[in-house]
Amino acid sequence: MENYVKVSEEVSAGARSLREALPANMAAFAQIGKATYADGALSGKMKELIALAIGVTVRCDGCLGAHAKSCLAYGATREEVAEAIGVAIHMGGGPSMVYGALALEAYDQHVAASRK
Repeated sequence: MENYVKVSEEVSAGARSLREALPANMAAFAQIGKATYADGALSGKMKELIALAIGVTVRCDGCLGAHAKSCLAYGATREEVAEAIGVAIHMGGGPSMVYGALALEAYDQHVAASRK
């Protein structure tokens, strides 16, 4: 099983490298993220749950690590994460079921790491 705490750290390290190589592009990407996850008609937490579900459907390990961590930071419960994964499984079928289990594991790993 993948270590999603480490995966999220690797995603952050990769983003730092890209910020050095492509400062304007990454600044623009960061602004998109800031605007995207700001509370609006949907809360930031709801948007992170959607992002995690999309990560499941597109089978992106980095997305699972990063968005599971963000879901926890926004205060999402394991039950909310599981329900978002359920929607992803419905929309993505068998491959999403496999990645849904991995997404739940990613969330659980971040919970465990936050308690250390």
